[in-house]
Amino acid sequence: MPLIKYFIAIVPPEPVFTEIENLKQIVSAKYSNKSALRSPAHLTLHMPFEFKEEKENLLIETLQNFKFNSEFEISLKNFSGFEPKVLFIDVVENNNLTELQKNLVQHIKINLNIFNQANDLRGFHAHLTIAFRDLKKQLYYKAIEEYKQKTFEAKFNCQQFCLLKHTGKFWLVHQKFNFK
Repeated sequence: MPLIKYFIAIVPPEPVFTEIENLKQIVSAKYSNKSALRSPAHLTLHMPFEFKEEKENLLIETLQNFKFNSEFEISLKNFSGFEPKVLFIDVVENNNLTELQKNLVQHIKINLNIFNQANDLRGFHAHLTIAFRDLKKQLYYKAIEEYKQKTFEAKFNCQQFCLLKHTGKFWLVHQKFNFK
């Protein structure tokens, strides 16, 4: 019974999605990193976890049963990072987003007994990663210096979240769940 990796995220709609994907390509080429290219542009709601593939229907059904009150707007503004390897687009603080993330994690914990998100002591800091993991430390500092000087702004209406599934090489959107 193989365990498969999944995670739950918001994937921005077009044209924001393509704008971020293009930015990831530029950063990858300039700063010699590829990790961020292995997943679609996303805002993580629940960090990766392992789940038995033969129980995937239970996972999907549980996520279909999760209800959130309404759609809301997400604003992206400028760049920031987590030292020493993560460069990201910052998300403007948003009570709806924080509530969605908290309620979704709780729903998964109660209904599926998945607790790994609760072990993340960093707390929820909404962001869209454009480089991480294989971004070398010295290049991180060059990239953050460059991107802190740049501006980025985008907004999109958030109406759904996605279940992403790992193929063994990269992450794909496996299923989408609308709020209502």
